[in-house]
Parts: sequence; C-alpha cells; structure tokens
Amino acid sequence: MRWWDIDPVLELERDLFPEDAWSRGMFWSELAHARGATANRRYLVAEEDGRLVGYAGLASSGELADVQTIAVARDHWGTGLGGRLLTELLQAATAFECAEVMLECRVDNVRAQKLYERFGFAPIGFRRGYYQPGNVDALVMRLIIDPASEEKNHG
Repeated sequence: MRWWDIDPVLELERDLFPEDAWSRGMFWSELAHARGATANRRYLVAEEDGRLVGYAGLASSGELADVQTIAVARDHWGTGLGGRLLTELLQAATAFECAEVMLECRVDNVRAQKLYERFGFAPIGFRRGYYQPGNVDALVMRLIIDPASEEKNHG
C-alpha cells in the first residue's frame, strides 16, 4: 500500500465498515510506520483490472504481531482473496520474527472468523464494545507461529 492507494482504500473501507471505518489519518499513520529501517508494519493492496479489490495490514512489536485490518470487496467474497491477503500478513509476521499473531474480529462477522480458524487462529476472549459507535463486541483470536513448521512448509 502506498499513499496513492488511500483514497480507493477509504472508499472500500466505508462500504464494508460504515459504522467504524478508519479515517484517512489512521491509514497515513500506519503507512508512516511501514517504511524505513525501523518499519514494523506491512500493508498491502490487491488490484484487479486497475481497481482496488482488497487490502490488509499488520503491525508488529517484539514477538507479537497484530492483524490490523483485512478487507475484500463484496464482489470478490468467496474467491480466496482474503486467504491470500492473510497469507501475506502471516509471512510478514514471520519475517518480523513474531512468535504469535493476534487479531480482533466483530462477533457478528462469521465469514471472517471462519477464515481465521482455517489458518489456525483460536478464540481467546472478547473485548466488550470494541467497535464503536455500534458498541459491537470483538472476538479476540490468536495464532501461535511455529518456526519449525514454517521451515518445513517453505524450506
């Protein structure tokens, strides 16, 4: 993701998450942490025929990574794009040498929960009223990264 992607990202963000969409400033701030020697973020976009159809972002701190966002245009649901974006984020977490990856997911977003479970994420708790202003709870999920299995799968 680059600065010129922010406008189409915001358009998709507002369509998919109308109640709790990120602001332009939030995306700018995240991208600022994705560059340079101290970069601890990975943000990417997916495009098809020149149109942005998905994006995702991950933040890392020490041995912990956090999936900040994953979004896929409605007309690309069920195509595997969400899984490809998540795969890229998990590869970034491994490159950042993280031992575990956390995420929050709306409790009413069963589609996303099923995706995360397929990748090995397990529910570990809730954050009450996490998504505002709708006051929707978040399901907190965690994936423990096993370096040995990563080497077997990719080595």
